[in-house]
Amino acid sequence: MTPPPAAPEKRKSVTGTRKLVAISFLLPALVLLGALVVYPIGYSVYRSLFDKSGAGFVGLDNYLTLFSDPTIFTAIKNNLIWVVVAPTVSTALGLIFAVLTERVRWGTAFKLIVFMPMAISMLASGIIFRLVYEQDPDRGVANAAWVTVHDTFAESSGFPRARPLPVHPLKPAGGGAYVTKEPVRAGTPVSLPLIGVPPAQMPKDAAVAKAPAPAADRITGTAWLDFTKGGGGKPNAIDSKESGLKGLEIEAVRDGQVVESTKAAADGTFSFSSKAEGAELRLPASNFREQYNGVNWLGPNVVTPAIIGSYVWMWAGFAMVLIAAGLASLPRELLEAARVDGANEWQVFRRITVPMLAPVLAVVTVTLMINVLKIFDLVFIIAPGDSLDDANVLALQLYQSSFGSDADLGLGSAIAVFLLLLVIPVMLFNIRRMRKEQGR
Repeated sequence: MTPPPAAPEKRKSVTGTRKLVAISFLLPALVLLGALVVYPIGYSVYRSLFDKSGAGFVGLDNYLTLFSDPTIFTAIKNNLIWVVVAPTVSTALGLIFAVLTERVRWGTAFKLIVFMPMAISMLASGIIFRLVYEQDPDRGVANAAWVTVHDTFAESSGFPRARPLPVHPLKPAGGGAYVTKEPVRAGTPVSLPLIGVPPAQMPKDAAVAKAPAPAADRITGTAWLDFTKGGGGKPNAIDSKESGLKGLEIEAVRDGQVVESTKAAADGTFSFSSKAEGAELRLPASNFREQYNGVNWLGPNVVTPAIIGSYVWMWAGFAMVLIAAGLASLPRELLEAARVDGANEWQVFRRITVPMLAPVLAVVTVTLMINVLKIFDLVFIIAPGDSLDDANVLALQLYQSSFGSDADLGLGSAIAVFLLLLVIPVMLFNIRRMRKEQGR
């Protein structure tokens, strides 16, 4: 008679412990998770349903305020700009850097330089770019470069803010120009004294002003800075320590028409031919317009793109490193086969490299999207007070609403919950993508 089959032996857990022991190990982590994550989220949802004092129930009124308050609505719009622009530009630059440095000998050094800003804190980066975006070209790097390029293609004014003395031989001609009070005559020298030119803005090769020699058949004169260092000197008279206004443009005008024009020499002297006889001498407004000082990077119109630029400077290196790692794992034989089949480098990049890097690009983009939804430090530090509302983002508005001078914890909690709702879809997309990758 066949003996009955033996009962199957019970398997022990992988750890060889009971469930109660496993739970006891997990309990501290679960308690911390509940205390630091679950409870704050639940309380924020609860507090967002009450008014400023926390005593009156207002329902969804705080959430309606998010879209009716102009300041908060600006923060929402700016957050949308951040989510679309910053991750896209950072990922695109990271992809370009990774591809271009793949085959060059100095690629590692270049990657190190691009990645280096990641080692700098947001606070330090904000301070750096607050200085970079200074309006004064002598202090701000961005405007120094911008003004240099502008002045290369557009001639700047030689003597901004220059003007005549209260008692002088000139009169305003409209639009910032000046003309002589009397028509000029050959043989009678013309004096064109001006003040208001800082010594630092005087031409470096300007010479000591001197009176012109009278000429019977020409109109002669001197244009000079009627200012003596240390005081002294006579107004409307050339003194020994006063300099000529080299390059000052002077026009001879008769009946509204320019009959002749010239520029003052290093010592300020100038001359016209006999065609200028009886004409008025005009100093056109182009001599006196303000010098170009660049872009107001931290003004209300461009402050958000400027701050996004500082974020891209920091995070393009992060994108480059991840994409370069993905690029190193691509099968080289596939790329070489495409080149053998006649594809050029752009076609290989667009049709093979980018599609095969799609999972890596998705990781980088989603990570940066979650990151920019919480952006706070750069905006708070870089944006000046008069542009802070124009650069406002939700994380900054959360801080101001919750801890500002007129704190409203109900509204602040509503902003926090709204930020959480914005992050959840991105997180779910990321989790779904990761599971899909694991299932392959």
